[in-house]
Amino acid sequence: MRNIRIAVSYDGTQYNGFQVQPGKPTVQGKLQEAICAVTSESVTLYASGRTDAGVHARAQIANFFTHARLPIDRWCRALNAHLPDDIVVWAADEVPETFHARKSAVRKTYRYVINANRHPDPLMRHRELHHPGALDIQAMAAAMRHLEGEHDFTSFCSIHSSSESKVRTIYEAKLNYAPVEGMEDTAGVGRIQLCFTGNGFLYNMVRIMAGTLLQVGEGKLHADDIPCIIERKDRTAAGPTAKPHGLILWQVDYDL
Repeated sequence: MRNIRIAVSYDGTQYNGFQVQPGKPTVQGKLQEAICAVTSESVTLYASGRTDAGVHARAQIANFFTHARLPIDRWCRALNAHLPDDIVVWAADEVPETFHARKSAVRKTYRYVINANRHPDPLMRHRELHHPGALDIQAMAAAMRHLEGEHDFTSFCSIHSSSESKVRTIYEAKLNYAPVEGMEDTAGVGRIQLCFTGNGFLYNMVRIMAGTLLQVGEGKLHADDIPCIIERKDRTAAGPTAKPHGLILWQVDYDL
């Protein structure tokens, strides 16, 4: 039995999230169908994490077990031949049987992208949140620093989360900002990337952090409010859940 690890990029616009759901299009469903077409086996695909409907991935990692003898350098091409254009397998390798895409992960990075220009970009409408107004970038960056470290993130996860422990560690939270060409002197106008690297993330955690940071950028909250929001351990203390299409699973790291 071989344990095959794959790296997958996908545009989640047309899917009801990653995880298989009966009667609904999902990324996992499409990938398992492609694997079956290549191997004639019905497999279960184990992913590094579940992404919600409309959420994208630059580097989702998944693994599956197979008896197929297909050489490792042919897996990407073989699977992509059976996948739609918005899902691409771009790396594959063989790993020990003990490897599990979720349980073996040591850190994950997500990015949330905000377009703070006056007008939306139609070419990016499915991959970024349009916010038609200037934001206080410095305040947002200052607020993100309060999210770093080990905390109980109950305030920043969905009430529907099934995780027993809400304690997670954010190793790095940083804001990348690129002004629009020709509008460099207009404060707060441009593309903003909210980047979070941690040992794990709760259900809706990144989207709630993004929604809260947007309120900081709008002046509805202050950067120094974040420690109090964390301390309250109350979902109602934080901001709204930002829309899914601005979120990208950017990278998953392993020791192996």
